Amino acid sequence: MKKKIVKYLSPLMALIATPAALAVPLPLHSIEGYGGILLTGSAFLANPAKDGGMFGLPTVSLTSATLGYGRHLEAYTLTETIGGRVELGFGQNRLDLGEFRADVKAATGADINERTVTMNNFNVRALLLKEEGNVPAVTLGLHYKRNETIKDMDNRLGGALTANGLKNDHGTDVTLYATRLFTTTPRPLLVNVGLRSTKAAQIGLIGFTDKRKTMFEGNFGYMILNNLVIGGEYRQKPHEYTPIARLIEKEGSWGSAFMTYIANDHMTASVAYMRLGDVLNHAADNAYGFKFKYEF
Repeated sequence: MKKKIVKYLSPLMALIATPAALAVPLPLHSIEGYGGILLTGSAFLANPAKDGGMFGLPTVSLTSATLGYGRHLEAYTLTETIGGRVELGFGQNRLDLGEFRADVKAATGADINERTVTMNNFNVRALLLKEEGNVPAVTLGLHYKRNETIKDMDNRLGGALTANGLKNDHGTDVTLYATRLFTTTPRPLLVNVGLRSTKAAQIGLIGFTDKRKTMFEGNFGYMILNNLVIGGEYRQKPHEYTPIARLIEKEGSWGSAFMTYIANDHMTASVAYMRLGDVLNHAADNAYGFKFKYEF
């Protein structure tokens, strides 16, 4: 019986030990460029150094999601963990607007002159507590976001975004995450819960308001096989702007169901089905995405 338990837990045992012992490429990368799943985060840091070293090797990932109506969301991520305690991350989001440009011109006569929204995310996260016994791992994060596109789009719309509360092209999120690996279940169960203080609208892809709100988010992953994890995510959204009829609808909470294949000690491949509510002027409740992540 003891050997059977060890066999089940061995791929994730390192998650409850020191960062230097991490043996599998978990956690994944969130879409905003730090350790997490897809839409949400984790208290575990990405790819800390092995054998107690100071610098872990870098980790890269690519995420591509199809939202419907010609819209695609891509994320390019690079992270580096230092001393097993600090994770530095950069993520670039690119949202292909699909039919939105034509929809705006039909509704307003204005040409927004953009086919893609680009946003850069600069992240730093500190591991405050390592997981030990019944105490979860706890990580505090600061995430500076700058939207490179939205100001020009607002100008071409005659300031319509600003007038409806989307006043800024940058903002800083603050996250606090707690993570626990449960081993009393038939298979290992990883649970992440977090709070996010934010001014971002649609994670910043349509700008930032001047009203800060604190939202809940979380996820879980269940290891059904030694190399296969399934799970789900949920993320509240603030919605502090005024919708613009037929152009910018009210944002809703985000959720996903995901499956991750652990190919080896360096690479994972994930697929997700997502319900994102309204994104711009159309729903994205049957979205799907793919993620490939590699730890050097």
